[in-house]
Amino acid sequence: MSKLFEALPYRHVLTLPNEPSAVRLSRQTAEQALTEWGISLRHPTIDPALLILGELVTNSVRHAVTLSPQLTVIYAASSDCLAFAVHDRHPHQPALYGTTIGTGAGGLSTVMELTLGLGGTGVVRGDADGNGKSIWITLPL
Repeated sequence: MSKLFEALPYRHVLTLPNEPSAVRLSRQTAEQALTEWGISLRHPTIDPALLILGELVTNSVRHAVTLSPQLTVIYAASSDCLAFAVHDRHPHQPALYGTTIGTGAGGLSTVMELTLGLGGTGVVRGDADGNGKSIWITLPL
């Protein structure tokens, strides 16, 4: 897990079957966790954050299901920071920052445009065995 995740006081981990319903369930869980943590769903960062989360889970469902029957969503927050990651066991590690340049209109392009527009960061972290990765997004609140 990320050191940032460990440093944030609010945390939640959700493992789901890697299927289309995971998109809805991951967003619903995020909304529930944010509410429990006292973070308003009306905060201007939350709607874009939920869109980013949905795109990352959708990418896992579309591209990783053959090697990763499950995916894990990691949520973390503090009063001024929101972080989340989507982990799957597919070895491909996409280049996040290259997706904002060029003609691609795919999910990762949207993810990074929103992330950078909100003053956030994104990083791909490979598993130690090379057979999976997590895509971490951190956004200021």
